[in-house]
Amino acid sequence: QVRLVESGGGLVQPGGSLRLSCAASGIIFRINAMNWYRQAPPKQRELVAAITAGGSTNYADSVKGRFTISRDNAKNTIYLQVNSLKPEGTAVYYCKSAQSYWGQGTQVTVSS
Repeated sequence: QVRLVESGGGLVQPGGSLRLSCAASGIIFRINAMNWYRQAPPKQRELVAAITAGGSTNYADSVKGRFTISRDNAKNTIYLQVNSLKPEGTAVYYCKSAQSYWGQGTQVTVSS
């Protein structure tokens, strides 16, 4: 059974930082590309960051220079370091595996 569990969200002031985590089980994690998405209703879910099995990364233009995706294959976990958060960063952040399994999401709220 595949399971992705996100954590680390919360309320943060504009300009603040958070570290999101996504722990995976039930998949051969080390060979999987993994992604972070976010969704702020009524907008569509958007790809924020991606990391290949080899560790290559890619980012949406809106977060380049502020967000960093990383992975720890020993812990079957990916991370998203989110810095310099803006109010428009308020959203539910989801991780997704290459086989299109999704986690339940973690809420990030950016507000003063």
